[in-house]
Amino acid sequence: MLSRRMLLGTSMAAFSGLRAEGAAAGLRAISAARGVLFGTAAGSYQLRDGDFQAALMREAAILVPEYEQVREAIEPEPGRFDFAGADLLTSFAGRSGMAMHGHTLVWYAANPKWLDEKVAHAPDDEIFTTYITRVMQHYAGAYRSWDVVNEAIWPQDGRGDGLRVSQWLKRFGPGYIDTAFHVAKLADPKALLVYSDWGCEGGEAWNDVFRAKTLAFLEGAKARGVPVEALGLQGHLNAFGPPVDQAKLRTFLDRVKALGLKILVTELDVDDTKAPREIAARDAAVADATARFLDVVMDNSATAAVLTWGLSDRYLHKPEWLPDYTPRKLPLDADLQRKPMWNAIARAFGRRV
Repeated sequence: MLSRRMLLGTSMAAFSGLRAEGAAAGLRAISAARGVLFGTAAGSYQLRDGDFQAALMREAAILVPEYEQVREAIEPEPGRFDFAGADLLTSFAGRSGMAMHGHTLVWYAANPKWLDEKVAHAPDDEIFTTYITRVMQHYAGAYRSWDVVNEAIWPQDGRGDGLRVSQWLKRFGPGYIDTAFHVAKLADPKALLVYSDWGCEGGEAWNDVFRAKTLAFLEGAKARGVPVEALGLQGHLNAFGPPVDQAKLRTFLDRVKALGLKILVTELDVDDTKAPREIAARDAAVADATARFLDVVMDNSATAAVLTWGLSDRYLHKPEWLPDYTPRKLPLDADLQRKPMWNAIARAFGRRV
């Protein structure tokens, strides 16, 4: 287990010690004034970039490992655990007065190659319960929240309950989700336990079905006493596709709040690939999609945190099929300068910029 001394300062109060001139400039302080956390996904390799590290400290109050906490990275071989990358991020967060959000414990994807065969022939559910316990106890006391189960709903698979037909469902049935949350609560009773998914923001027919199945799942889990404590809205938006349906999203989030759940935005970014090449036009569309989404999210008092899936365009990869395109889907550009998306986030937190 990581040293508690290394991990002090992971609450909102802990980052109040930042120098006033640095904190006042960033989304970290702006969101705190609204009573929520702003944060971002990051990779340990990014910490070698001193300028980016400074931007993280200025802008983010909570970090989530971008990739280094999925099972493929943590347990590349059966029983061999590699926490190195996530440990570096966690230690950096502790030194910087940031909280941590864990991602992710049970997912149908990003698993090591050996896992699917093991799951198919597993005699019991220890194939995932032991893993949850091991990982959460390694970080116990250092993490504010966890994506316990990720993307378990997919109505397109045709089940009446809307659940995704994954390796976990095939072997253990729908009860695997309940089990995962109960085991997580025992492993770290103080961590906020999150169910995370995408597809609840839009206004198309499939989004309507997705919202309905998500609500049915959450209502059933609460009725069964499952310790699901928050819904994670991933928030993968599209600048030039179907827009966020604000009315439907608002109604949906009100129902989530009525269940007694917190709301977190866990992976916000805005795809701008179907776009004109002019930077100003793309930046404006990205900011508009962000504002449409966050204006609704921030109207709901159950919202506790907003995390983007990356802070800067600096580390984004260009799609091979768009060789002359440079992505601009995050709050800071490749030079770590604030973009209209940053302004949209700041305004959503209640500051005029």
